[in-house]
Amino acid sequence: MKTAKTKIALGLAAVAAAILLLASVYVVKENEYKVVLKFGEAVRINGDPGLAFKIPFIETTMSLPKYQMIYDSKPASILTLDKKPIEVDNYTVWRIADARQFLRTAKTLGNGEQRIDAAVYNAVRRKLSETNYGDIISENTQRGNLNDEITKEVKDVLERDNYGIEIIDVRIKRTDLPQENKESVYKRMISDRHAIATKYLSEGDEESKKIRARADRQAVELKAEAEAKAKEIIAQGEQEAAAIYNEAYSKDPAFYNMYRTLESYATTLKGEPVIMLPIDSPYTKLLLGSE
Repeated sequence: MKTAKTKIALGLAAVAAAILLLASVYVVKENEYKVVLKFGEAVRINGDPGLAFKIPFIETTMSLPKYQMIYDSKPASILTLDKKPIEVDNYTVWRIADARQFLRTAKTLGNGEQRIDAAVYNAVRRKLSETNYGDIISENTQRGNLNDEITKEVKDVLERDNYGIEIIDVRIKRTDLPQENKESVYKRMISDRHAIATKYLSEGDEESKKIRARADRQAVELKAEAEAKAKEIIAQGEQEAAAIYNEAYSKDPAFYNMYRTLESYATTLKGEPVIMLPIDSPYTKLLLGSE
């Protein structure tokens, strides 16, 4: 009987010991801080991965992320240097650098993000109010400088207030005009593009007229030169033909007369006409062989 009671007691003691052991052990993961609380107050913070111990039923634990987090701010309306209202959307990359100080000041992630949101909004509003709208929306180095300057300002503010927060980066995602301003801006953009297109068309027409006039002038000059050259060639040809005729005539005038007469027959008798010739005609004499 005593043995059974002893076994039961030992079993209960083992269970109680196991419960105490489980209640006193906690695990710290690689990417977190483990905060040990005693009656709701943080008594120690453990950031080393592995098993650790606490006082069971008296001390409790809570986790804080050690990794980088992204806080996405709500879009805010800001007035630029040239008095244009814009909607700005940005995000912040941050982490808890000092968990103890973070718990002492912000206490929760939600409060920490609210503090970040306020610091980012103030920095973004101040920087963009000193910058023209065209420089904000352009893709040049000005946009990159704005992001870097805003990041530095937010980082300095949170370090000064000692919130245990490290700001890694602040980036402007989007800058857009309010909905009520978009229509007028789009109309002005369309009007500007039409004016540019009209200017280009006018310049193109003017250049086209200049090219046509230059081409027409060159065509007239080329035609005049060609006609002059053709007349010169024809004159040379006629001169050479006359020289050849004269040379041939001087060698045999009788043959030349007969040849010219036959050529005239070919022209005269073309189409087989009926011709009445007088007996003393050169044609008749030549045909009758009397000459």
